[in-house]
Amino acid sequence: MPPEERSSEAFDETEEVFANNLDSTTNGHLPVNEKVFEPEVEYDETFEDPPFLSIMSAYLCLFLLVMFGHIRDLLRSWGFDKTMDTSEFGNKGFVPLYNDFEAFYTRNVYQRVLHYWCHPLAGVPGANIEIWDRKFGSFNENIRLQDTKRNYLNIGSYNYLGFAENNGRCSEETIKEIRSRLGTTTASPRSELGTLKIHEELENLIAGFLGKDACLVFGMGFATNSMNIAALVDDGCLLISDELNHASLILGARLSGAKIKVFRHNNMKHLEKILKTSIVEGQPRTRRPWKKILIVVEGIYSMEGTSCNLPKIVELKKKYKAYLYVDEAHSVGAMGKTGRGICEHYGVDPADIDILMGTFSKSFGAAGGYIASNKDIVAHLRKESHAQVYSSAMSPPVARQILASTEAIMGVDGSGEGQRRIRQLKENTRFFRTELQKRGYILYGELDSPVVPLLICSIARLCAFAKTSLANGLAPVVVGFPATPILGARARFCLSASHTREQLQWLIDLMERCEPVLGLKLSSRHKQKANS
Repeated sequence: MPPEERSSEAFDETEEVFANNLDSTTNGHLPVNEKVFEPEVEYDETFEDPPFLSIMSAYLCLFLLVMFGHIRDLLRSWGFDKTMDTSEFGNKGFVPLYNDFEAFYTRNVYQRVLHYWCHPLAGVPGANIEIWDRKFGSFNENIRLQDTKRNYLNIGSYNYLGFAENNGRCSEETIKEIRSRLGTTTASPRSELGTLKIHEELENLIAGFLGKDACLVFGMGFATNSMNIAALVDDGCLLISDELNHASLILGARLSGAKIKVFRHNNMKHLEKILKTSIVEGQPRTRRPWKKILIVVEGIYSMEGTSCNLPKIVELKKKYKAYLYVDEAHSVGAMGKTGRGICEHYGVDPADIDILMGTFSKSFGAAGGYIASNKDIVAHLRKESHAQVYSSAMSPPVARQILASTEAIMGVDGSGEGQRRIRQLKENTRFFRTELQKRGYILYGELDSPVVPLLICSIARLCAFAKTSLANGLAPVVVGFPATPILGARARFCLSASHTREQLQWLIDLMERCEPVLGLKLSSRHKQKANS
């Protein structure tokens, strides 16, 4: 049943479950001195393949979708089916936005299940979230926003520490910044008239927080990667990238003009092999030594929930005299005992990382990004970065939000709220992951990663899970091809410190009730343990 048809009784029941948790600061949350949840059995962080029958059913489902898609395209070409135009939605004469298969898949698969994605929000992304209702026309071509909105459990936002909220010190400081200080924008790049005292204050604070000499902040997280890598490497340099790196890193690498080599995800043997052969062989054709070798990885990978093997990467970086660029978009604030990211999580000295990059749109509840490094590299980026020269500076109220949340994480505000949230996030993450895994679900990622991908495998199961979730008061994030491999369809849960134990238990119970219909327990390891 589509979300717009869900009965009001079902919503009333959902709202009653969460009524006592919306603005709670203690109910269901970790008390100050309580020990963080420790799993009773060892958590398995290795990737697990789905069973053979699930793979076959996924391929069968894809075969049927492709077959009926071609039939519909044939009917469209004959004029019998008027739902969509096969020539890139009517943009004749223009370069296609997708290749043939991507356009075909978008037209015949994604368009049919569009109502499970792109939900328009009506409030802050807290533990619960309000979503506007929509009305969909034939084949989801015409989408109309309605005047009604409904409340869902929010398990898809990157609000890891819960600072994206309408009350508390962060929001109060931000409102003051808008009303009585610097307004809403600088209307200028940093290199012209856009640098304010608050930017310098923020950069000094972030550099100190991360243990680096200097820092540079940007107004957009995606641009922090895509617009700065070109200022670090160019023609004659080698960039070695993990195969699962984010699109912003891939775009930045391509724009740089450097030679790009890709190593298998977290495969240190493959990375070392590429480093060895690249140094021995040198540049193509000329065989000259590389001017620079830059290894690019992420702290937490947003689609897998895995962390990079940072100690080993640092060891290889030192051994082969390379440079290391670490994207901490999903790990800073969310990993480590005091929220200082993947370096603290693994006990690695930040001085061993040449460039630490991160974003403020996750744990800090704001927007933008940063690059922290030594003073020479930061001074170079101030002059050469396209994001400094051409894009508008970070908005002052956004900077104030980041300052307030960072001070809370560091404990500078004296409230202890930041450390409580970090511990609560770890508690929620460990509890949720271990409870799901021991029930037989296939999860990706490590124990403390707040990104929890649940492997679903089949596009049919994926849509059934999204439909069931929306009908029961859960706003899911479901991801399929082309964002994942064909067999990699998954639900991606993003946990937050604002979630209570009761809310997470409610979600687990909901999945257990739906299991007989959806069949999401694909783990053979769990069955083997149960039999033994």
